[in-house]
Amino acid sequence: MKTPSGPEEARRPASDIRVFASSCTLHGLGHVFGPGRLTPRRGLWAVAVLLSLAAFLYQVEERVRYYGEFHHETALDERESHQLTFPAVTLCNINPLRRSRLTPNDLHWAGPALLGLEPTEHAAFLRALGRPPTSPGFMPSPTFDMARLYARAGHTLEDMLLDCRYRGQPCGPENFTAIFTRMGQCYTFNSGANGAELLTTPKGGAGNGLEVMLDVQEDEYLPVWKDVEETPFEVGIRVQIHSQEEPPIIDQLGFGVAPGYQTFVSCQKQQLSFLPAPWGDCSSRSQDPDFDSEPSDPLGPPGPTPGPRPPYSLMGCRLACETRYVARKCGCRMMHMPGGAPVCSPQQYKDCANPALDAMLRKDACTCPNPCASTRYAKELSMVRMPSRPATRYLARKYNRSEAYIVDNVLVLDIFFEALNYETVEQKKAYEVSELLGDIGGQMGLFIGASLLTILEILDYLCEVFRDRVLGYFWNRKRSQKHSQKHSSTNLLQEGMGSHRNEVPHLSLGPSRPPTPPCAVTRTLSASHRTCYLVTRL
Repeated sequence: MKTPSGPEEARRPASDIRVFASSCTLHGLGHVFGPGRLTPRRGLWAVAVLLSLAAFLYQVEERVRYYGEFHHETALDERESHQLTFPAVTLCNINPLRRSRLTPNDLHWAGPALLGLEPTEHAAFLRALGRPPTSPGFMPSPTFDMARLYARAGHTLEDMLLDCRYRGQPCGPENFTAIFTRMGQCYTFNSGANGAELLTTPKGGAGNGLEVMLDVQEDEYLPVWKDVEETPFEVGIRVQIHSQEEPPIIDQLGFGVAPGYQTFVSCQKQQLSFLPAPWGDCSSRSQDPDFDSEPSDPLGPPGPTPGPRPPYSLMGCRLACETRYVARKCGCRMMHMPGGAPVCSPQQYKDCANPALDAMLRKDACTCPNPCASTRYAKELSMVRMPSRPATRYLARKYNRSEAYIVDNVLVLDIFFEALNYETVEQKKAYEVSELLGDIGGQMGLFIGASLLTILEILDYLCEVFRDRVLGYFWNRKRSQKHSQKHSSTNLLQEGMGSHRNEVPHLSLGPSRPPTPPCAVTRTLSASHRTCYLVTRL
């Protein structure tokens, strides 16, 4: 603040409002608290200052309230890249089990759950499979493992894969990873499992991705014995294109590819970025699918647990939620579910696991927020009939099959990037703290002409007021008390000295001489008696 000038202002303390108003950079304050008496002009200035201050406070309240609502906006952008990581591709045969691999023991344990077979229908079903009936001395195994059934009786990639090429280079079953889904045993290309290096592509268009020729093995499909959920009516394969971070939910998100066609799948990569609370509802917490005996919220997103966990994904959270729900209801998990709970038996599949999971999916009971960062792939499908008649004859000779078998069972799947550009969908904060401070500073300068230094001036003035008015009051009170005590002690001393002179006169022992002054005076004050002692030496 500026130093006040003038003899009248120089005599005023710094805590005086007139001194502060004359030197403060807050506009209009000097006109309100200037010297002199109250005039209409000063009143108009006071009204103007109050109205400006009210408008400023209203704007500040509105900006702070808007910031507290935590708005966000979504930005869509398209970016170029020199190369892109190829997605994971999961393939499943629509038929879960091969008829030639089923045994009477499989029908005994899994027939009621998977095929809707009653024990009295086993013989008729075996005849439909072209198998002899069960011998009279048949004894089922004491235990049964559903995962081993699907691994043994499911379609193998070695039998289905006729040809495989990635960017024109040959590939094979060793480039795929076996994985269990609700459709049985499936196979994922470029999964990145066990630390395998992810494949990339530097070009877009057909021929620069994955091209596979598959045999769906329709002659191995199970006969439709009853209309049950696990019995397929279609022929072909299911395909899901997904990122390596999320598990495949192919029974819900996969698309079908039919034999007798070459299907082209043009992909475009999309990177999604969401904001956490309070601007959004994304999460990056790892999931724990293991069953908790007393879960606080069995259908909520799983909480963080110690130890390494896969990165959070929406499908992974849903799968963990389904696992915990089924484990809580049935005491086991389905074979495609992660975790440490035991795999359900066929009877548990039929009586508990399948009904519980279907009911849960219908209710959409899992509450899983979006991941803060995820990758998905937009797809465009087109197809042409294949093979042609000349190609049919060639493939029949090559694979030692009939031409009718080639037409009914062979398909080609071609997956590639449309271009090397990719889309980014990003949530951003609509109102940052810097914007809030900028708006407040702009309104402050517009309405009251103040700045950050003006606030410091006001704080400095308040410190002066506190020092002069509050602390000064106590200092003055303490100083007056000390002054009164000193004045009282002086009076007592003077009274003591006067009385001593009256009681002890000077004696003359010879010639007249001036009285001897006291050589020493010692004064002691007692708080109780306030007695003054006077010692003199004659």
